[in-house]
Amino acid sequence: MPKLYLVRHGEASGTWADSLDPGLSELGKSQAQKVAEQFGSMEPLQLVSSPLLRCQETSGPLAAVWGGEPTIERAVAEVVAPHEGLDERIAWLREFMPGRWGDQGPDQQSWRANVVRALTDLPQDTVIFTHFIAINAAVGAATGDDRIVNFRPDNCSVTIMETVVSELRLVELGVEAETKVN
Repeated sequence: MPKLYLVRHGEASGTWADSLDPGLSELGKSQAQKVAEQFGSMEPLQLVSSPLLRCQETSGPLAAVWGGEPTIERAVAEVVAPHEGLDERIAWLREFMPGRWGDQGPDQQSWRANVVRALTDLPQDTVIFTHFIAINAAVGAATGDDRIVNFRPDNCSVTIMETVVSELRLVELGVEAETKVN
């Protein structure tokens, strides 16, 4: 049973309303250092990161401590909005988050299934640097909760899961915080 540590990226320097791929803010960089301290004394595990800059930057300090590089996995990237324009993306996200997966179209349902499959396919204990909605997709799959947002992981909180055959099992939710969509 591989243990999976899902780390939400540190605080981003931009929002959905002003950037497609922001890096980390100064606070986010400090949060990433704390993640490295939290995991640093453990034996090195496999590292996986979303391709988005904020996740790669969050994984950097731990990768440096462990002397490795994360594998970039597109399936654990942020949910794909059906709109490219920044204004349209934020409006869509505000409408999307209170919803349920069963009410979504095939693109979002396929995205969720790909997140879960990518996680259950990991053969060993792994630290995964990912996003708010991706973590919620995994937790919902593990608990049978169809809500898109079933908890609010704080920046750099760690949610622990295990894989049992091809299913996810929730071990521990990460620290929660109010997340503002802006």
